[in-house]
Amino acid sequence: MAKVPQLNGVHLVTTKSQFRDFVLFPYSHYKNDEHWVAPLLMDEKKLVDVKHNPFYENADAAFFIAEKNGEIAGRIGVIDNHAYNSFKNENVGFFGFFECVDDQTVANLLLKVAADWLKEKGRTKMMGPFNPSNMDTIGFLVDGFDKDPFVMMPYTKSYYPKLLENAGYAKEMDMYAYIVSKDVVNFEHIERGETIVRKRYPNLSIRKVNLKKMDQEVEIIKDIFNKAWANNWSFYPIADKIFTKLGKDLKMVIDTDFAFVAEVDGVPIAFSIALPNFNQILKKINGRLLPFGLFKLLYYKRTINQMRVALMGVIPEFQGKGIDSLMHKQAIVNGIEKGYQSAELSWVLETNVSMIRVAERIGAVIDKTYRIYGKELS
Repeated sequence: MAKVPQLNGVHLVTTKSQFRDFVLFPYSHYKNDEHWVAPLLMDEKKLVDVKHNPFYENADAAFFIAEKNGEIAGRIGVIDNHAYNSFKNENVGFFGFFECVDDQTVANLLLKVAADWLKEKGRTKMMGPFNPSNMDTIGFLVDGFDKDPFVMMPYTKSYYPKLLENAGYAKEMDMYAYIVSKDVVNFEHIERGETIVRKRYPNLSIRKVNLKKMDQEVEIIKDIFNKAWANNWSFYPIADKIFTKLGKDLKMVIDTDFAFVAEVDGVPIAFSIALPNFNQILKKINGRLLPFGLFKLLYYKRTINQMRVALMGVIPEFQGKGIDSLMHKQAIVNGIEKGYQSAELSWVLETNVSMIRVAERIGAVIDKTYRIYGKELS
């Protein structure tokens, strides 16, 4: 990593070279961590592109780099999410993109700069990490450091919770990643439940997402998602442009054997999208598609044997009725037929009792825990 000349402490990122250093820092920071999976560099650049990422149309952000002894020692992003505060009627700011050497002084400086920036905006509390929103990766890993993360889930240093807690931050929320393997999945329980659900809703159908009509499918998924998650912690309605972008991204990686819409009398009432665990391939290409990463991606795609249930929503009238279990079952059955060995259900809020029960009933167990921290800005 290139040195930052004639700078001390923490500085605001403003130039192209500084943004490059900001984005590249994790690739050197984790180079000796066998379980870190390098995300695609082009995707990481898009996350902090305030001119083109639609998230920033209703949010302000700033990015900072910490320097120690002439070397980059940490980074942080700070986000003022207007859409969140408007919907929640709260006064919260967010930090994200936090990476830091194991040095409390450096961590304190990064967090103080972020907090001061938010206080100037009038915010009275800071939470994170959100990178930059709850539709992206969020949270610090607090257990499960001996395992690779699944696709679109973070892997963070084991000392990060200590740095945050020593700086006066406390847990806001834990999120679980459940794992279920084909050898332990409780099909007997699922099938009993399916019989009950089918009797209750004889006109229930579960169909695959139609990639040829992806624009329409995105509208359906957005409508269900905003209704299903309305009362969940950290939720706020997702803007149309963000969902449109998400739909385009998903279309490139989605496997319709793992993506479903549930309908009753032809009316969509639930959806579930599981993704092949592309991290099994990304680990081999170190975040770069060029010059040879693309060929590796295509070649090793057939070796993927894990999936991640990344998005799910059931409209309130049908929650707790077992429809989510049916979609899980269909994904698992299709996965086993294609040679998949396991599936991760993530993330699940620790307060989402109904989803936790669904996970436990199909035989899933907690594999990793992620944590969001918060602090009042007095």
